[in-house]
Amino acid sequence: KTSNYVELLSSLAHQSRLKIFKQLVQAGPKGITPMQLSEHLQMPAATLSFHLKELYQAGLTHKVKQGRSIIYSANYQCMQSLINYLQENAAHRINVTIAKIFVTTQRVSIFL
Repeated sequence: KTSNYVELLSSLAHQSRLKIFKQLVQAGPKGITPMQLSEHLQMPAATLSFHLKELYQAGLTHKVKQGRSIIYSANYQCMQSLINYLQENAAHRINVTIAKIFVTTQRVSIFL
């Protein structure tokens, strides 16, 4: 399961993909076309296409064909899962750090 999160984070660890994903999140569930994304981000279509493919393969986006257009949207369920994972690990690290501080403090007071 951790490897899934590594793939998600890896996908977002590129400046262009992060900008694209941010724009998809801001577009909301209705999504946005690649042409609109390209215009808004001032990104060449070929570059945008490459990065959209990477985000889609990681599971961070949905795409739906509507007539001759493809509409991309953020996969909010995937995004929430990633956020939860990061929060759980941050909370675990904070608890471990607090426990270490407590143990260290107890040892110091015993020796005083």
